[in-house]
Amino acid sequence: MTEVASESAWSGVWGATISRTVTWYDPLPTAAAAGAMSGLAFLTGMRDGSCPPAPIASLLGLRLIDVEPGRVVFTYEPDTSVYNPIGMVHGGIVCTLADTVIGCAVQSTLEVGVAYTSIDLQVTFLRPLTVTSGPVLATGTLVKSGRRVAFGRAQIVDGEGKLIAEATGSCLVMNGRP
Repeated sequence: MTEVASESAWSGVWGATISRTVTWYDPLPTAAAAGAMSGLAFLTGMRDGSCPPAPIASLLGLRLIDVEPGRVVFTYEPDTSVYNPIGMVHGGIVCTLADTVIGCAVQSTLEVGVAYTSIDLQVTFLRPLTVTSGPVLATGTLVKSGRRVAFGRAQIVDGEGKLIAEATGSCLVMNGRP
């Protein structure tokens, strides 16, 4: 049997603990409201503050700053709470950014009562993301929209405009909300 040292035994080596409080809005009323609006109207409301952000956006601190049909831009400020064990932002956060902006670019073109969900995501990482990368801009654009499937592209750049990652993805377009 292997013994594991207690957390307190390592506190001098590990440094101070850090915490943060996350608050979010109940997503069910928001989803109901979204179903009664076009995707563009809902996302415009989210950008302008008349519709609340999704809980994942509150958790990570994603902020929608620009939206037009077929294109969205979110900003994200990385912090060490999303670091992996090797000292950089976990790749899953970059994937979340890409999935978010591709999905919202698709959503920005949908009519009232039409929903979407992700089908797939292909991400290419080009450089590491760290807290020194500055505010990140994640841009999603619609590539092609069909009756049942829509295709999008994401680009994620750091505070200096250097490309961190690019992604492509597809979304299932559904008449009626789940």
